[in-house]
Amino acid sequence: MQIIQNIREKGSAIVIGVIALSLIGFIMMDSRTANNRSGSNSSIGKINGENIDSKVFADKVKQLEDQRGGRVNGTEVYQMRQSAWEQLVTEKVLTSEFEKLGLVFSAKELSSILFSEDAPQTLKQAFTDKTTGQYDIEKARQWWIQAKKAKGEQRDAIESQIVEPLILQTLATKYSSLLAASAYYPSWMQEKEKADNKSFANISYVAVPYNTINDSTIKVNDDELLDYMGKHKNIYKQDGGRIISYVSFSALPSGADTLKTLELVSNLKSAFIADTNAKAFVARNMSAINFEDSYSPKSKLTMSQKDSIAALPNGTVFGPYLDGKNFVLAKMIGSRQLPDSVKCRHVLIATKNPQTAEPSLSDSIAKARIDSIETAIKGGEDFNKMVLMYSDDPGSKTKKGEYDFPSTQFSTLAKEYAEAIFYGNAGDKKVVKTELGYFYVEVLNQKNFEAAYKIAYTAKEILPSDETINLASAQATKLSGEARDTKTLEANVAKNGMKKIDIPTLIKENDYQLGSLQDARQLIKWAFEAKQGEVSEAFNMQDQFVVAVLDKIQPEGLPDAKTARPMVELTVRNLKKADEITKKLGATSTLETAAAAYNVQIGSAGADSTITFGAQIINGVGQEPKVIGAVFNKAYQSKVSEPIIGINGVYLVKVNSIGNKTVDAPEVIAAQATDRTKTMLQTTYSFFESLKKLADIKDTRSKIF
Repeated sequence: MQIIQNIREKGSAIVIGVIALSLIGFIMMDSRTANNRSGSNSSIGKINGENIDSKVFADKVKQLEDQRGGRVNGTEVYQMRQSAWEQLVTEKVLTSEFEKLGLVFSAKELSSILFSEDAPQTLKQAFTDKTTGQYDIEKARQWWIQAKKAKGEQRDAIESQIVEPLILQTLATKYSSLLAASAYYPSWMQEKEKADNKSFANISYVAVPYNTINDSTIKVNDDELLDYMGKHKNIYKQDGGRIISYVSFSALPSGADTLKTLELVSNLKSAFIADTNAKAFVARNMSAINFEDSYSPKSKLTMSQKDSIAALPNGTVFGPYLDGKNFVLAKMIGSRQLPDSVKCRHVLIATKNPQTAEPSLSDSIAKARIDSIETAIKGGEDFNKMVLMYSDDPGSKTKKGEYDFPSTQFSTLAKEYAEAIFYGNAGDKKVVKTELGYFYVEVLNQKNFEAAYKIAYTAKEILPSDETINLASAQATKLSGEARDTKTLEANVAKNGMKKIDIPTLIKENDYQLGSLQDARQLIKWAFEAKQGEVSEAFNMQDQFVVAVLDKIQPEGLPDAKTARPMVELTVRNLKKADEITKKLGATSTLETAAAAYNVQIGSAGADSTITFGAQIINGVGQEPKVIGAVFNKAYQSKVSEPIIGINGVYLVKVNSIGNKTVDAPEVIAAQATDRTKTMLQTTYSFFESLKKLADIKDTRSKIF
């Protein structure tokens, strides 16, 4: 398949390091580049007291960028930095645990992994035999012999990018295996759960919903909120952060900018019609849509005006029309019938090495060889025999040189090859020359023909003018200059009919998004250096200018009452309602007196045997675990329960009877035990989050980034 991939990329070679020196050189390049970009050696944080050097961090970021092809921009930069930090935290926290337990990784283990199918993907990709598709262990061994002799930056790169990740992954597997092996489901617990699941209750109850009492009659003050959070610190404790709001001034194209672009495109129409070289015209006028010298099926055209465009006579132009952010002129160059898929086969005589793109065979020899193959096949020689004996496309040798191509791949194939199989007819046999070499191609089949069109587009993006940008900038700068605190900002906003956007979410120090602002890193950095109530300068971001105000500095710990009210008020109000309901019901109410007190009906549940100790809900009641627990409290199985404060209201319960289900089949019991064990094992797999909570982690990246 390697060769056909080259065809798809229009003959460009794919350079893969398949020998030791090329792989080591590649790694060295990564290491040198990372070092050049690493900056100063200042600390960007501490993990369990160990400083994390900015150079180490930068190297890690560079590795992640390289994995994405090195093309990282916008918010991806911040995502890479966050991923790099999380990886460093993982490495440091886990390494500390490995050392405590005495977990080690031997040289013998390293060799057994490197030279097996469990080898790192980097090696497997580099040393995969392109003919067989198998990992070439012998070549990997030869590379490792050379790699062990490396020194300096070369050795460091091999260690950091191949060896160290492998060691960490292997030790983490050992650690998690130890935890999994420690999971134990004792027999007494199995027996108890079996009995609990077998026993079921039939009950009568009274439910007094919290909405029986109007919210307006129950006031919740700040002290009550703070008191409740103080009793539930683990739930409501927050990291430190900032609450920010902002005013934005749009720098998007104005109506005048839109009309100006429309006029510009309209003025090109007559020249576009008259010009006989559409490709040159599109390039000369710097169109926002490049010229494609191919036919597109009508079903693949996405513009709403495609019916009008498809009906154009050759040489005529439709538009201008609006398509996304562009005003567009569409010129019909030609039309034809095009299949939506083609089956073909070929023999390739390459003139370029597919790995290095260097010449591998002279053009004249390649041409003579493909002509001989053509003559042999036309003379009755077996096509597959020619593929096996002569084709330089090893990926096709196992399938008789055959490929199926959908029309969507037309533009990914070499132009000459694509035109031969899509524009020709089924049964065509011909020699095709491409950048990669000579193909003898036979078109076996073409399916589902559809009208297709070659269309040239001249498009101009609607962009904001300098006047539009300068106006937005001036408005933002004026607001920033006149409003220096929250009070004056809000007064200015109200006076001029502006809109202030409040972001209720707590912003963390290393965040880069603020509400709908996807790249607000500089603004957030400002907020962590500003004083509460301070107004920012004007920031230019995402087609707008933004003036922000730091509404609140939230220290680490429990939030204040104002911040917490949206999260806690409902819970505290329901507890106060529960207190009123409980007092009115009294401690010795019967179901009848309780129902009469609040004019509700006595309900019943459990006749369907669904109320067991392990049940999640009570039919007709909902999810009320305290009620289920009370049902199986022996103290309440001979009398009406005390008022139970639940999730949705206050309940009184009377147990009518306790029954036993029939004994489950052995396979059901075994399945339940297996599920329980799985649950216990899954719990052990979340060990890292617990380790991270126990670790001393100080993240100071924001001082640099």
